[in-house]
Amino acid sequence: MSQLTILRLRNLLAMWKSILVLVVILDFANCLHAQNSRSYKIYALEFAEKGEMPISFLVLNGPEKDSVNLIFMTWLIKSDEGKNILVDAGFLGEVDEAKDFGVRNYIRPDSLLTELGINAKDITDIILTHPHWDHMDAISLFPNAQVYMQKQDYNYFVGDAWQKDGNHGGFNARDVSYLVNLNLLGRLTLVDGDDKELFPGIKVYTGSRHTFNSQYVLVQTGADKIVIASDNIWINYNLNHLQPPPPYGTWDADGYVKAMQRMKTMASDVKYILPGHDGNVFKAFPKVAERIVRIN
Repeated sequence: MSQLTILRLRNLLAMWKSILVLVVILDFANCLHAQNSRSYKIYALEFAEKGEMPISFLVLNGPEKDSVNLIFMTWLIKSDEGKNILVDAGFLGEVDEAKDFGVRNYIRPDSLLTELGINAKDITDIILTHPHWDHMDAISLFPNAQVYMQKQDYNYFVGDAWQKDGNHGGFNARDVSYLVNLNLLGRLTLVDGDDKELFPGIKVYTGSRHTFNSQYVLVQTGADKIVIASDNIWINYNLNHLQPPPPYGTWDADGYVKAMQRMKTMASDVKYILPGHDGNVFKAFPKVAERIVRIN
């Protein structure tokens, strides 16, 4: 065998080794991606409403003559592997805050879930974006759920908020007791900081400071990246005009705007950034049951 033939064989072998290494790397990357992402179906569920509210009530320097249908909603993230994850839990209809605020057309959040064939005991996890009564008061309806909340938000909620100079607007003492008990039972996970993955393809982010350290949720499902903002964006007008709420809606107006700007870089489409109280969400996506739309 000539030296030239041997050289060609060596080059050919080296090339095939390189191809094999590349195949292995790509296969590993695909496996890693599969392990860190899932196929999720996401739903928005409207369980109560306030009705038409002036945009100026929800947006700093917003127009007083224009209004929006203010609603209360939760979000369900459903996986093919049996996970049923709620983002926020809503509230119980008989609470004084709901009566004082003039809430109407209330359906208990667990009853609404049955329209999707899901019972309260089937909810495996609840991601609590912040501890205002209208987002967390109904956690007790879901006996098997593990609750995820920002650590700094929890510490402020159960401690400093109730001190002389604290701010407990929108908080309720009964919810403090309930969260403390959940912690004692091992059913509360405290998330420490920004950009934290709770489940494959589901991360939480901070920065808006709607409460002391509220969080929002990014879900990657297939090609779609969906941001469940909750009250880190009250209504679409906040997002479209990059305007914060009035001072009672955030601890940090600049941070609130920066968080919305960041969400626009995260979502695969701006329509997939879901605000916390805008009734237009239920006009933008396909209806699958009364008061329920499917996001993806």
